[in-house]
Amino acid sequence: MDYVGEFGGANPTASGFVVTTTENVPGYEVLETHGEVFGLTVRSRNMFSDIGSGFKSILGGELKGLSKALAASREEALTRMVDQAKTLGANGVVMMRFDVSDARDMGTEVCAYGTAVTVRKRS
Repeated sequence: MDYVGEFGGANPTASGFVVTTTENVPGYEVLETHGEVFGLTVRSRNMFSDIGSGFKSILGGELKGLSKALAASREEALTRMVDQAKTLGANGVVMMRFDVSDARDMGTEVCAYGTAVTVRKRS
């Protein structure tokens, strides 16, 4: 899955920065590997949202507020990862992954990580 210009809203890859979950980028060659990069965000829980989600989980259905918050957290973590890669001189990240975990029962931690690389389009 390539994340080249597919995000809505603030798109960290809109400037041609390549982010992919695969090892290779079709149509590109990797010229240099800069190392691991990551972006991290921790969002606190909202007591009222948790109460509403608790009722919704009993009745069934999507927890839209939590889905929206998680999507925003993923985008923020992705943006931070891309920013870190750019500071290393990279123009891409390969093998990108997301990790989500509970942050001491106080919130949700979202981490985007991968390998920063310099890529060039094949002629």
